[in-house]
Amino acid sequence: MLHVLYLVHDVSDPAVRRRITMLRAGGAQVTLAGFRRTTNPIADVEGLRPIDLGATRDGRFGQRLAAVAKAALSIGSRLGGVPRPDLIIARNLEMLALARRARSAFGASVPIVYECLDIHRLVLRNDVLGKALRATERFLARDVKLLVTSSPAFVANYFEPFGQVAAPIELVENKYFEVAAILPGASEVEESPVGPPWRIGWFGALRCRRSLELLADFSRRMEGRFEIVLRGRPALSEFPDFHGFVEAEPWLSFRGPYRNPEDMAAIYNDVHFSWAIDFFEAGQNSEWLLPNRLYEGCRFGAVPISMGNTETGRFLKQQDIGVLLPQASPEALEAALGKMEEHRFARLKGRVLARNPRTWSYDRSDCRALVERLRSLTAVPGSFAAEALA
Repeated sequence: MLHVLYLVHDVSDPAVRRRITMLRAGGAQVTLAGFRRTTNPIADVEGLRPIDLGATRDGRFGQRLAAVAKAALSIGSRLGGVPRPDLIIARNLEMLALARRARSAFGASVPIVYECLDIHRLVLRNDVLGKALRATERFLARDVKLLVTSSPAFVANYFEPFGQVAAPIELVENKYFEVAAILPGASEVEESPVGPPWRIGWFGALRCRRSLELLADFSRRMEGRFEIVLRGRPALSEFPDFHGFVEAEPWLSFRGPYRNPEDMAAIYNDVHFSWAIDFFEAGQNSEWLLPNRLYEGCRFGAVPISMGNTETGRFLKQQDIGVLLPQASPEALEAALGKMEEHRFARLKGRVLARNPRTWSYDRSDCRALVERLRSLTAVPGSFAAEALA
């Protein structure tokens, strides 16, 4: 069985849980180690007890650098009880630095895979800091065996133009993970609530203040014909008073975190539209990414809303689905959605449901293929008969 040491920047990130689930469903054994954004250590992630490397704070780049430097000095002892892994996956740039230290601690040539699912705005700066970070990334990635990323636009707009990583690239999209194989006609999609009110769901990592203000403004203009439902983890470092703002808005509601995949059908079946727009790093990462909520929403029949000039917008154009905005304004939203009625919504939803469900989801066969791709980087013999999650 392939043994993967997974080094992550935030063990409480739901995306980390999803990747662990995929690796184990594909037949890999996983050891998890990383930082946390919580006060106390995380006791359990998918049945694993993470090796705690300390606490970091969202948006505090200097503090994170200091935490990485501190962890680099002690990672050998932290991993002292871990058997030698067959492969190390480093999620994000800071973990790539620790991966090399970890490999040295094991005293063996363990292959390293670099997983980069966001391009941070700091590495795109054209000043001394940005150039130094890109040079650091090139140095640390000089001998990685594989780059895993989630959007072709990251490759076209960053990795290739800047020459950051010479390794082969594996595109692993942010798709929803199906516990069982996807069968023709299989669906957990229910009838949407009768509108109006029409509900727009904004789920996941809530970090875009501009989206929040735009949705609030639009809902006020519509005077109750549209409601905005927020779920997930708000980045409080980006919002001066997130909860106060939401409570003061008559047609906005925050309904807390949710479990993925357990709650996905219920939360998306409760809304009509999925907000797939992010201005957090406008012109850069936000325009290049293909977010989790795109795939999750479409998997359960929510009609995606996106900007036409983004990678998400281009993807939706190719699929001929969704609502694409020409500009980010309440007026543009009103023009696109303001006269929504049942027949039009049924057509929009019908086009989403008509797409091949594998467009939105990975199943166990995809997980096995991913693990076999990783295994090919090692000396571990391949076997599709490896133990998978029950």
